[in-house]
Amino acid sequence: MTSETSNLPTPDQIRRSPKVLLHDHLDGGLRPGTIIELARDAGYESLPETDADKLGVWFREAADSGSLPRYLETFAHTCAVMQTKEALFRVAAECAEDLAEDGVVYAEIRYAPEQHLEAGLTLEEVVEAVNDGFREGERRAKAAGHRIRVGALLTAMRHAARALEIAELANRYRDNGVVGFDIAGAEAGSPPTRHLDAFEYLKRENNHFTIHAGEAFGLPSIWQALQWCGADRLGHGVKIIDDIEVAEDGTVKLGRLASYVRDKRIPLEMCPTSNLQTAAAASYAEHPIGLLRKLHFRLTVNTDNRLMSGTSMSGEFEHLVDTFGYTLDDMQWFTVNAMKSAFIPFDERLAMINEVIKPGYAELKSEWLFQQTASTSGSVSA
Repeated sequence: MTSETSNLPTPDQIRRSPKVLLHDHLDGGLRPGTIIELARDAGYESLPETDADKLGVWFREAADSGSLPRYLETFAHTCAVMQTKEALFRVAAECAEDLAEDGVVYAEIRYAPEQHLEAGLTLEEVVEAVNDGFREGERRAKAAGHRIRVGALLTAMRHAARALEIAELANRYRDNGVVGFDIAGAEAGSPPTRHLDAFEYLKRENNHFTIHAGEAFGLPSIWQALQWCGADRLGHGVKIIDDIEVAEDGTVKLGRLASYVRDKRIPLEMCPTSNLQTAAAASYAEHPIGLLRKLHFRLTVNTDNRLMSGTSMSGEFEHLVDTFGYTLDDMQWFTVNAMKSAFIPFDERLAMINEVIKPGYAELKSEWLFQQTASTSGSVSA
């Protein structure tokens, strides 16, 4: 191991670090084995593979098309097996378990209730089944020695016409497991301004919402999400890089929109691996997160769809550590950013930062320093 790489956190330290996840889709994070079992129970015979390992590979390869619309097609299979209370409960519980095992201490998981009504469930039954599943997953995680808190974001599909209805649903359950609202789906042709009534309603109710913007569509999508709709956070937001110029001598000039986003500390929900799959970025090295980190935007690191991307929070950070040489200090910076940007009350966010995140990283840094000292002492002795 070189002196340069020895300064970086190990995969084990990354996995054990406390992490915060703000952008993860429930229907994009199922276990392949669970999909197969739920499909069998539901009589769903359209799965492309019936072996768990092969099915996991199929999802990742289908998502590697470089096209957001093609990427979104993979969700037809996961949503098809999430149409009963029992299925929703199981998927939500396993989601919380999987995240906790990966070191996630706080997560906001989003899903679209309107996509789970094919077997006769009501919107309320969908929300309650998922909420119950998250609570069960939290209990199982605690029993396994892990700590996690999960909040739900209710998503409306931007190509549909139920945004206000879903916003009202999110408001009804805001003190019972639901922490905010989101819109998702292909950006092109479905601007967030189609759903202004939902956003105006949420603002009147003093509720929180994020908007998928600046992923597959450019600066106008980000501008509309912020200035017309009033989003608290931006889902992805990678296209903000289009409003930043880097001269040959390295001088950086921010446009008015990029400056606004940075000045107002608007959180960007970055999902590096997913962005590579949808061609929003060409490689990890070329992902805007590198420059935006140097410019001190309010960045967070996220998974988007763990199944389709074959990823985890630890996996995302491993890529960033390998690519940009990020240290435990950088990881803590991203994690504190995310916790500051969460949709739970301020005092609860502060408690998570001071009682869980900072102590967790302090312990890892102390461990890392001990290892470095021991390694140096060993080299001197040798």
